[in-house]
Amino acid sequence: MQRRVIDTLYIDAMVLADEARSYFDEGGRNDREALDPMARVAFSCESLKVTTRLMHVIAWLLTQRAVDAGEMAPREALDPSRRLGSAPVTEVAALASMPKVARQLIEASSDLHRRVARLDEAQTADAEAEAFPSPVRSLHARLALAF
Repeated sequence: MQRRVIDTLYIDAMVLADEARSYFDEGGRNDREALDPMARVAFSCESLKVTTRLMHVIAWLLTQRAVDAGEMAPREALDPSRRLGSAPVTEVAALASMPKVARQLIEASSDLHRRVARLDEAQTADAEAEAFPSPVRSLHARLALAF
C-alpha cells in the first residue's frame, strides 16, 4: 500500500479524533444539555461509537505504518487481531435527532471507517490471491517459461 495514502488517512483520523474529543468532551456540552433525557443517552452512545470507529481506524493505520517501516512482517498485519475492527452502526433515527456538529462527526467517522475497510478488504484479497494462485495464471507462468 502506498505510504502516502496511509499517512494521509492517519492525519485525517487524528484530526477527526481531536475534533470529536473536543466536541463531545467540551464543545457539545450545551448541545447535549438541550436534548431530552433519552436523546442525551443517544448522544453519549454516539460519541462512544465515533471513538470506537476512530480507534479501530487508527490502530489499523499504525499497523500499516509498522509494516512499511519494516517493524512488522506483512503477513503479521493479516492476523485477525490486527485487521480493522468492525464499526458500530448508527441508527438513521438516532442520527437525525443529533445536533448538526454531532451528525457531521458521526458521518465523518463512518465514512473514514468505510474507506479504510475497503483498503483492509483489498489487502486481504491480495494476500489470498497470492496464497491460492489461479490455475490460469499458473498455466500462463508455465507457458512463459517454456517460450
